[in-house]
Amino acid sequence: MRSIAILGATGSIGTQALDIIEKYPGRFRASALAAASDSRGLFALARKFRPDACALVNECEIPDDLKHISWFFGADSARRMVSQVPSDDALCAVVGIAGLGAVLDAIDSCKRVLLANKEALVTGGGLVMEKARRKKCELLPVDSEHSAIFQCLKAAGDNAPSRLILTCSGGALRTWDKDRIDTATVSEVLAHPTWRMGSKITVDCASLMNKGLEVIEAHHLFGMPAEKIDVVIHPQSVIHSMVEFEDGAVLAQLGNPDMRGPISYAMAHPGRISYGGARLDFKKLSALTFDEPDTGRFPCLKYAYNALKTGGTAPVILNGANEEAVASFLRGKSRFGDIARAVDYALNKCEIKPINSEEDIYAADQYARQAARDKLKALGAED
Repeated sequence: MRSIAILGATGSIGTQALDIIEKYPGRFRASALAAASDSRGLFALARKFRPDACALVNECEIPDDLKHISWFFGADSARRMVSQVPSDDALCAVVGIAGLGAVLDAIDSCKRVLLANKEALVTGGGLVMEKARRKKCELLPVDSEHSAIFQCLKAAGDNAPSRLILTCSGGALRTWDKDRIDTATVSEVLAHPTWRMGSKITVDCASLMNKGLEVIEAHHLFGMPAEKIDVVIHPQSVIHSMVEFEDGAVLAQLGNPDMRGPISYAMAHPGRISYGGARLDFKKLSALTFDEPDTGRFPCLKYAYNALKTGGTAPVILNGANEEAVASFLRGKSRFGDIARAVDYALNKCEIKPINSEEDIYAADQYARQAARDKLKALGAED
């Protein structure tokens, strides 16, 4: 029986992880649940899974039947909960840089961190990886692409990889021309063709920023330089990523596009469990196709590579400006094309500095967000 703290319990990754816990009640237990503002959703989960503790960013009245649970409130509630409530594992699925602190604290208090928050490594990769090594805490990737690479490297034994190849569906706007992409609506952008995800990551998929963030994440997780991490467009989302070796051989991990696959693999590692999803039927696969990303239409991928090569606070600025611009787009205040413009502006406007502490990361994030707001306002974004 492994106890698991689920951070981001009411989101897409969190609820799918809880589905697996429900399927294997003798193997896993949800010891702690955290959410941002969905109190009703968290109350329902607390009644169902009976955790020791729950955390909410927004304080509210707790129903009488849930008052026996330890409750944490405030912006740092997930951090305090994961530090004070013992758990074997922490599944960190909080969206954005908001999850960085909880990942760092989970490394202190848990044996393993199941990482579904790519922004923690994008913004604080050096600090996170160093702390995990020092604390001997195992980091297990939950992103489908990084889980695929992790699985391929396990199968490779002692053979060192020469290249990592991240696959990318291309998102909802993959075949659109540049002018049409610029004015895509929220509903059009959120119509992802293969994956079921939250709104922020779905927008990032449409801009290819998500793939850029994953390149930075792969660099930290697997110690690969930017020039040895490639991205290929693979619309079918069947091959989740690949690893190439010195002799040109390539290992790939395949499966239907279902996030319960990488979630269950991380939860059960080093074993495997069935999560109840559909199996691949190779007789029904008509084609597996690949293409090169078009950074002319989707420049965010190029910006991410440049930020990784620049180092220091550049990836923090990339992420902070993107989070600010995506939030504005989702509120209907700015155009989809303005996301890339705001990110480019922030990367050129903000001073790049070294990162020596968590405080350095948050300071750079705030400068990036302000720069993005300034650019969006200049572009005509509504207040």
